[in-house]
Parts: sequence; C-alpha cells; structure tokens
Amino acid sequence: MNNIKVFGSDEQLKRLENNDDVLFACVLSNTAIARIDGISGAGVNSDLIQYTPALDAELIMRSVPLSLDEIAVTVEEGLDEPSPTPGVLSKATLELFDMPFISLNAGLEVAPKVPYIDLNGQPGGDLREGKGVPNPKEIFDNAVDAAKELSKLTSHIMIAESTPAGTTTAQGVLTALGYDARNKVSGCMKTNPHELKNSVVDAALEKNGLKPGDLKNDGFKAAAVAGDPTIVAAAGLAIGSSVPVTLAGGTQMTAVCALIKAIEPDFDFSKIAIATTIYVANDETSNIIDIVNQIGDISVYAADPEFEKSSNSGLRAYTEGSIKEGVGAGGAMIYAFLNGISVDDYRAKVEEICKSQMG
Repeated sequence: MNNIKVFGSDEQLKRLENNDDVLFACVLSNTAIARIDGISGAGVNSDLIQYTPALDAELIMRSVPLSLDEIAVTVEEGLDEPSPTPGVLSKATLELFDMPFISLNAGLEVAPKVPYIDLNGQPGGDLREGKGVPNPKEIFDNAVDAAKELSKLTSHIMIAESTPAGTTTAQGVLTALGYDARNKVSGCMKTNPHELKNSVVDAALEKNGLKPGDLKNDGFKAAAVAGDPTIVAAAGLAIGSSVPVTLAGGTQMTAVCALIKAIEPDFDFSKIAIATTIYVANDETSNIIDIVNQIGDISVYAADPEFEKSSNSGLRAYTEGSIKEGVGAGGAMIYAFLNGISVDDYRAKVEEICKSQMG
C-alpha cells in the first residue's frame, strides 16, 4: 500500500486485492477539438492525433502498432525524447496477470485493426461550434447493454479511456452540469493550457445560449453540447454494470461521475471508485479531489510507480508533468501493486515494453 495513496474509503481496493476475475475495458473515441493547436500532446502531431486511440488498442492486444508504424507518444518541447503512451503502463499489468482486455469504439475516426465492441457512436464535434456528441443517448444505451453482458463474464470491470483532448471535454461536461472545473482539469503536457480549454468550453456554452449549470438536469444535452463519446460510454458502462466498477483515469473520470449523477440521481456510488496516478493527484495545475468532492462521496486512489528512478527518460518525464495518465494506467498499476508485484518489478516490466517498442 506504500505506493497507493487513498482519498476516501479503501473498500474498492479490497475488492481488487486477490481478485483474479477483473476485466479491463478501454473506451476509445475521437473529438474534433483534439486538432486545436496546443490543446493536447497526445500524438506525434495534430495531423496524426486521431490515430492515438487505435494505436493504444493495437499495442495492448497485438504488442505492435498496426494503423501507423510506431506506438502513440507525446511530443513536447523540452523533452529529450518522446514520452511513451500510458498504454505501456497498462500493458505491463495486463501481461503480468494475463488480464482479459476489450476495447469499445464509442466514436472513432480511425478504428483499431483489432477486435472491439462497436457502440455505434460518432466522433465528437468541435465544441467551439456548439457540437459535442452527435448521438449521446444511442451510445449510452448501447454501453448499458454491453455492460450487462460483460458483467456476466467477470466480478469487476475496470473502465479505461483513450481520448485525445478528453480533459477539455470533461471540463465542458462538468461546467454544463454546474460544477466548478475551471482551471481544475489535468492535461498531458507540462504546461496545462487552461486559457485555451476555458475559451473552448466558454464558446461551446455561448454557441448554445447556455450558462454554466443550465443543463444540471439534462446530462445527455450536456454531453451533446460540450462532451465527447467516451464520457457518455463510460457512464453507460458504469450504470449498466451489475458488478463493481473502477474508473481508471484522471479528471476525465470526474466528468463520467457527474454525468452518471445527472442521468441517474440515485446511483449508488459505493460500487465506484476512481483510480489514477500520483502524477494527476499531485498535479499543481489541476485538482481532481476538489472536483470529486463537488459531485459526491467518491473515493480516489493514486498509484506511484516511482518513475523518477527509471532509466527511460520518457518515463521520467511523467514525474515532470508529461502525460500523467491515460489508457487506465493508474488503475492498472494499483491492481499490480495490490496483487503481489513490487514497484521495482512493475517499473522494470514497463521499461522492458518501452524498449521493445521504442528501442
């Protein structure tokens, strides 16, 4: 437990410890705002950022990228070399425990060349034009049905995400629902572009003639105006699941919780927890705990892989604010630490995967 920080109840940790029946489900989608210069570093450049979710799914399932020649990376000024996708962090746990994995297409521009569940979603639009999720209710209903079936196969679902620019759409949903998320969502770069994110969210509401909180009782409209398909799908999976759920991600998962509450006000959050990385929990440019506390009694766990000790400079960059979280990395690490893998052995496994992928 030394490498897991607990905010709230540790009940969900007990459900994960010594549990060899956990399913790892990663929701994939794209949103048009990811192409805005400077809003996200999740990709080699803005022209290729739409490939990131597909590459993450391919890396985990096939151990090689199929849609492009290389795995997804974050390229940022000041880095000695690109930081590898957090998908390598999740892949380490999945390989160590042979954990079952499935990806869900909530609305992709580029579908992965590996099997996935299709929720019949469409990519998210440009929030500045007042367009978020084109068909939120359809995505949600399909995710609920998928969760009902997946629950028959497992005793615990870990829900991850791969969605470039997902923190901006998270801020959009949170703001539309009436939560104070301004300057509080995290980001995948050392410099968190809050002014840019704020301007995008403000434009989304203004385009629709809305003020913050106007949609507090209409979660689907909030997603349609200012969200992304992943937030909707993850909410549907959580609501539809008959087994406990871990939301493996950063501040995007606070938007999932807010949307759950808007859609189902009496939802039992005791079966939910957010699992993230210490790099999100300690991020001075965001505040995941404040956002969670506004929503309700939701526990947050943060894993520390001690990447400052890594021989890989791309992993060391995580400790300096690069990437921080994604593809369920925090939840994957927490599961490994709870089930007998030391932090040093886990870090060595991640470095091994990075070496095989990036040389």
